Amino acid sequence: MQAEGEPLTRKQFLAALAAPVLATQLANGASAPRKEAGRLLIVVAHPDDEYAFAGGAYRLIRELGWTAEQVVITDGEAGYRYSALAEAIYGKPLANERDGRANLPAIRKEEARRAGKILGISRYHFLDQKDLGFSNDAAKANTGNWDCVRILESLKEILASQLYDAVLTLLPTAETHAHHRAAAALALEAIASLPEDRRPVCLGVEPRSRADAPLRFGGREPALVFDRTAAFGYRNALNYQVVVNWVIAEHKSQGLFQMDCGKHDREEFWVLSAGRDGGLVDEWKTDFAALRR
Repeated sequence: MQAEGEPLTRKQFLAALAAPVLATQLANGASAPRKEAGRLLIVVAHPDDEYAFAGGAYRLIRELGWTAEQVVITDGEAGYRYSALAEAIYGKPLANERDGRANLPAIRKEEARRAGKILGISRYHFLDQKDLGFSNDAAKANTGNWDCVRILESLKEILASQLYDAVLTLLPTAETHAHHRAAAALALEAIASLPEDRRPVCLGVEPRSRADAPLRFGGREPALVFDRTAAFGYRNALNYQVVVNWVIAEHKSQGLFQMDCGKHDREEFWVLSAGRDGGLVDEWKTDFAALRR
């Protein structure tokens, strides 16, 4: 029991903050929250794609107790172009194509694991598809070399091994990296192969800025938004951009990626596949909204 005058822990503070919002939603017919934390699977094409939902993932895993695993489809070797600064860190040539493709796969796996340690990801599944990258237009990136049959079977096996509650992937817009669209499509196909009572909800996420024009996907606005700038802590000096910046910093071999610090202040979530639990999205929406108050 909280002693009178004793400061609230962060967990207690957030629970108290969310309570009025949750009570209102329950009165309006929203589903009651689950009694225990859920299980999350992240499916992405590249070792640094978790950036898109780093704030929301940290909230779910580190603060709400969710268990999370991550699937990374490619080996990330095409990310050599902006690796010059990291050569001194890793003691290997990285910035030319031959050396980058030879040395980056192992480095990028380790970077992903370090970023995952920050977020609380407990297990990685690296599918090691060769990353051919793209020339001028990421939306036209080649996936013809991917062994999609093996990727799909791997995703099916992973999804069948646990009762996942949610899958996160990047939003497959027409303008986004073609690898991201392919990863989302394979995740959705694998989910559809499950019995209906085992299908997790699948959400596509897009990192965005308040200054951006509103985005509609499939004619819809996002189902929920995570605000990376939600303030808390001493004098409200902290926010989830701190966590996002920690994650970016772990991907040192991706020099240009470091310029994304502070670039996006929102994570917008669209439901791509409803899954078996209709109340989960409302539950997250309630929690994310409470953080902004």
